[in-house]
Amino acid sequence: MNTSTSLSPSPAQDGLALLGRILLAVLFIPAGFGKLTGFAGTVGYIGSVGLPLPQVGAALAIVVELGLGLALLLGFKTRLAALVLALFTLAASFFFHKYWALPADKAMVQQLMFMKNVAITGGLLAFVAFGAGRLSIDRR
Repeated sequence: MNTSTSLSPSPAQDGLALLGRILLAVLFIPAGFGKLTGFAGTVGYIGSVGLPLPQVGAALAIVVELGLGLALLLGFKTRLAALVLALFTLAASFFFHKYWALPADKAMVQQLMFMKNVAITGGLLAFVAFGAGRLSIDRR
């Protein structure tokens, strides 16, 4: 791989950016589709953690995960899509994976989910910083 500090990305970097977008989108697009097809269950789950207006939250989650997941996949308005997905993912971590509020014997899975979301947020922020790459609608 080219390790020079050239401002022009290499074909390998473009391919890796595309692969990164695909791997992140594969998390969000099916999740959004699942929320759309299981809307009532999603509303119930959101309500179960005490968030207000669970129907609005479910609709918002569908738009963010499905809509912005597709934008990320295609490399369309990538920086904005990645920023909103990052904020959404981080916020969801604090509402749905409160491992610190659970007994030690039940906290491990929620802590793993929380940390996974933190790592995903980091990957999304890299796309905010560097863009989608040339193999995208954005082409930058």
